[in-house]
Amino acid sequence: MSTYQIKAVETKKDIIDFYQLPFKIYKEDVNWIPQVRQEVEGVFLKKKNKYFTHGICERWILKNDKNETLGRIAAFINEKKAYTFKQPTGGIGFFECINDYEVASSLFDHAKNWLSSKGMEAMDGPINFGENNKFWGLLIENFNFPTYYGQNYNPPYYKNLFEKYGFKVYYYQLINYRQINDPLPEKYKQKAEAIINDTSFSIKKIEIKKIEKYAEDFRSVYNAAWVTHDNFKEMSMELAISIFKKMKPIIDEDLICFVYHNNKPVAFCLGIPDINPIFKRLDGNLNLFGKFKFMALKLFIKISRANGVAIGVHPEFQKKGIEGAIFTDLAKRLQGNSKYTDMVVTWVGDFNPKMQYIFEDIGFVVKSKMATYRKIFDENVPFERCPIIDKT
Repeated sequence: MSTYQIKAVETKKDIIDFYQLPFKIYKEDVNWIPQVRQEVEGVFLKKKNKYFTHGICERWILKNDKNETLGRIAAFINEKKAYTFKQPTGGIGFFECINDYEVASSLFDHAKNWLSSKGMEAMDGPINFGENNKFWGLLIENFNFPTYYGQNYNPPYYKNLFEKYGFKVYYYQLINYRQINDPLPEKYKQKAEAIINDTSFSIKKIEIKKIEKYAEDFRSVYNAAWVTHDNFKEMSMELAISIFKKMKPIIDEDLICFVYHNNKPVAFCLGIPDINPIFKRLDGNLNLFGKFKFMALKLFIKISRANGVAIGVHPEFQKKGIEGAIFTDLAKRLQGNSKYTDMVVTWVGDFNPKMQYIFEDIGFVVKSKMATYRKIFDENVPFERCPIIDKT
């Protein structure tokens, strides 16, 4: 039995070790792109992460008796969500570990004990102490498909480490892909044209100078469309504006559009350029020098892939062909300008089969798969997967 020390990340040296570990683990992995250090660090800073207003978070590194860092993990409790499950459930994330189950189980035990001491009876992971559009899920299929901005990436052996410890899949995360120039299936083309030719509907791309107006339109549709999701919490205007302002530096107006019916927002499609090819050249550091380098690289690196961050349709307007109208409009703007050739939709949970059917119907195919796992501390408690959203 080896001797390990698990210590909280507190000093500057600890923080350096926390971020240097992945460079050791992925040294020979050409598919790995480092997460932006400043964005990850923001998760752990109370002045930057609003989740600290209703939650707590801690992170640790594990060292051997030679003072070598072999693993890291974070644990957190989102008090707005933790108590909405049958078992109070916390989260773990930012897990990195050498291929050694003893090391991994030591990290999992430490996080579990910390969460249990604070009243939690289960833990999900790997997830984020924040929104689920970044740093969420474990990659389990197709490790050669290029990751998108904000997507977790990990070695294949992580799956075994999680499952050997007793984690079970709470839901799968499907990553969908299609070529921009691929034609829309005929049944959607007809519905889309009907929407486009109906004067009561209009499709408008975002205007950055009116970003707060579009943030409110997004919030309006989101709160109506996501209400049936497990543990849904209504989005505030403050959060909506925050999401759009964070995206602002990389917004391409051609990739974000809204559908209106009699001038009222009924659907949206949020997309951003896939900037991961640029971040691959930055070693994950967006400090002052990194920002200058990023701006310079933007001029020389062609971004050919768009990331679909979210698509939402008000329940009263679903099954009317609006999704097809959105992609028809998107294709018209993007085809012929040689800007983007393909699109990836960040992820769709398998708890939402209706949305997945829509993407498949309009020509998307699943290119890779991730998973969000859950570990219930009491092994006598039956495990249940994430509830399926109503298919009707």
